[in-house]
Amino acid sequence: MRKSTRRSVTAAALAGTLTVAGPTAAQAGQNGESRTASGPSCAEADGPATLLTIDYGNGTPTSGIPDLTTTHATAADASYVVPSGADHAVVHKVTLGDPAYVSDGAPRSESATNDVHEGTFVVGDEQRYEFSVLLKDWKPFRPGDSESGDIIFQGKHAGGNLPSFYLMTKRNGIAFRSPTLDLQSTVVDDFRPHVDRWMHFRVDVSWTDDDTGYYRISTRLPGASQFTLRQAYENVRTFHPVNPAEFGYLKWGLYRPGQSLEKGDVPTRTVHHDDIRVLDLSRT
Repeated sequence: MRKSTRRSVTAAALAGTLTVAGPTAAQAGQNGESRTASGPSCAEADGPATLLTIDYGNGTPTSGIPDLTTTHATAADASYVVPSGADHAVVHKVTLGDPAYVSDGAPRSESATNDVHEGTFVVGDEQRYEFSVLLKDWKPFRPGDSESGDIIFQGKHAGGNLPSFYLMTKRNGIAFRSPTLDLQSTVVDDFRPHVDRWMHFRVDVSWTDDDTGYYRISTRLPGASQFTLRQAYENVRTFHPVNPAEFGYLKWGLYRPGQSLEKGDVPTRTVHHDDIRVLDLSRT
């Protein structure tokens, strides 16, 4: 299996419009809410080196990165960019029962870094993933509703494998899950006060094919100035594809596995993402 090849090419070399260091241009979310925390920045000289920033500053679904994968769903509004504060954010939308919102055989609309070198990971990497998410007009869970979850961010093994990890809305909370390891924990107890507001997530991973890796999940919810560690899994195998795979990559958007109108699931969901960042924790 391919070991870590430390990224020597900056993301700026991939696309001249891409920001790779310092605060992103998109510093204000909808309702004028700041999307950047006060205190030390992850991009400061004594912090982790920034490998990739996707901030949608140029107003396009690729954020100026030619190889960034955008949705395979065919609906015109399955993915698009909207103004957000002083900048832009990407929108993913899925309507159940409509084949135009089906991608790769399932109801989903997602973006991915599978063809962006700086957005991939291999055994030996130690990386931080940050993203901001806004649940747009999100219908809350009520007793008797379908309890299916909506996946909003994934660390995915290549080759059609299960994800190493993902974050999903579940009832009225947000959970972290590693399906192969059967790990799951709630990292946002109740998102209902934060619907239509930006929530911020950080996932630190040491990618290993033995039991020396870790997942560490932190959140910064509206009104908080710093990230708070919500869950940590230490001494676990984090790179564990079932089928052979030499690398993994990130996906974000909306994936609604196993959901249908017949089961009583919410017909349409819409989610906004912004400020997706990959940082190298080995280079501080």
